[in-house]
Amino acid sequence: MKIFCAFAVAAAMLSSSVFASSNANITIGLITKTDTNPFFLKMKEGAMLGATVHGVKLLTAAGKEDQDYASQIIAIQSMVAAGATTLLITPSDAKAVVPALEQARAQGVQIIALDSPTDPISAVDALFATDNYKAGELIGQYAQAAMPLTFPGQPLKIAMLDLSAGHLVGARRHNGFMKGLGLQAAGADSSELSGAPEILCSGYTQGAEKQGHDVMADCLKAHPDINLVYTINEPAAAGAYQALQEAGKEKSAMILSVDGGCAGVNNVREGKIAATAQQYPLTMAAMGVDAAVAYAKHGKKASGYVDTGVTLIADKPMPGLPSKDTQAGLNACFGAK
Repeated sequence: MKIFCAFAVAAAMLSSSVFASSNANITIGLITKTDTNPFFLKMKEGAMLGATVHGVKLLTAAGKEDQDYASQIIAIQSMVAAGATTLLITPSDAKAVVPALEQARAQGVQIIALDSPTDPISAVDALFATDNYKAGELIGQYAQAAMPLTFPGQPLKIAMLDLSAGHLVGARRHNGFMKGLGLQAAGADSSELSGAPEILCSGYTQGAEKQGHDVMADCLKAHPDINLVYTINEPAAAGAYQALQEAGKEKSAMILSVDGGCAGVNNVREGKIAATAQQYPLTMAAMGVDAAVAYAKHGKKASGYVDTGVTLIADKPMPGLPSKDTQAGLNACFGAK
């Protein structure tokens, strides 16, 4: 299992001195979206652990905010100048960073995208990421099984709290959720958000708690009978729950989400979120460092898409749908517990 490999990194540190002498001249760069989001901090932790295991030099940089691609472009250029042979990057803007990445590749640098793809995907050598379509599908399948038990006889009345327009990761989660729920949905390669008569309202949250609250509050004003809420991530879910609570409707709607951060898993434990799909940023980065070392030593580049795993976390399991409880989720989560 790939996930086991990531958790085994800590144990492998005991033998890291074996690699130090032979790998000391290898330089790897990690560029994340921000240095404040727990997801990217966990990713950075995975890269640092991997660098320690292999005895390589790790350069790190991050944007000031999620959309700060300008800082990422500067980091790409400076890391290449510093001798990095592989760059691991979570692109803040799928298109804006592409010219800088292409220039780096032209100089022989291996580029691996972590978590988020570039546009076009061919701008990088490989993508190590969650299968976001599957993540959405898992929580959709959970909702399909749980809704008749939780709200028997009620038709689906859905609020979709999405990320932003034209965002591939957001579209994959959205459309996967709809497919899992048994509704007609676009495939994993589409950046369009599928619609359905059951969706009564939707809005963009940018993955933020405040926007999640505001979109949900607006939905409830127009459609107070919403009973199912899809959220792009757990901060948006927390905002949605707050809005439902303010309206006295927190027991009248089921919230589903994606991420598997510690705060989100705790919200599943407390019943605020019915289930979440947990992803593994530490795994992404640890595997990225492994691939970087393989390229530096043997000249073999990573290629294509590598699925870094996703797990359904729920304390009320549904028959026939594999899941783990919140204790298992807390053992693998990111952020403050």
